[in-house]
Amino acid sequence: MKYWLMKSEPNVFSIDDLRQCPQQTESWDGVRNYQARNYMRDEMSRGDMVLFYHSRISPSIAGLAEIVQTAHPDPTSWNPSSPYFDPKSTPDQPRWFMVAVRFREKFKNPLSLDYLKTIPELQPMMLLRKGSRLSIQPVTKEEYTIILDLAHSSSL
Repeated sequence: MKYWLMKSEPNVFSIDDLRQCPQQTESWDGVRNYQARNYMRDEMSRGDMVLFYHSRISPSIAGLAEIVQTAHPDPTSWNPSSPYFDPKSTPDQPRWFMVAVRFREKFKNPLSLDYLKTIPELQPMMLLRKGSRLSIQPVTKEEYTIILDLAHSSSL
């Protein structure tokens, strides 16, 4: 099992939106960064756990999701009316991929980026590195465990 952090702007798609989807499951489409695409295409597996991160507006880890479908072509790249359209991507030679995620948990108290920066054990985390803006990031098992412990702590 691997662990990931996936970013979404909450006014576009939030942890609550995922919870309200049919079967609490949705495809994570629209990724247009090659490194993030490669993580999805080459490294994500069913059962991997995801820290669902709300970016920009109150940046914080809002909850958990699980990968339930591995990488498959992202059809939004073929749709000229989609903001994610890419004329170089075709059904025969897809350039972009997506995975499906299922809601697992919304944290009672989201873990803010500012708060995470105060945790010494999390300092090596990709999310906390200066200039790290990647929308999909690997997370170590240790980082994931620390974050779950913090999210379930009654002292927050």
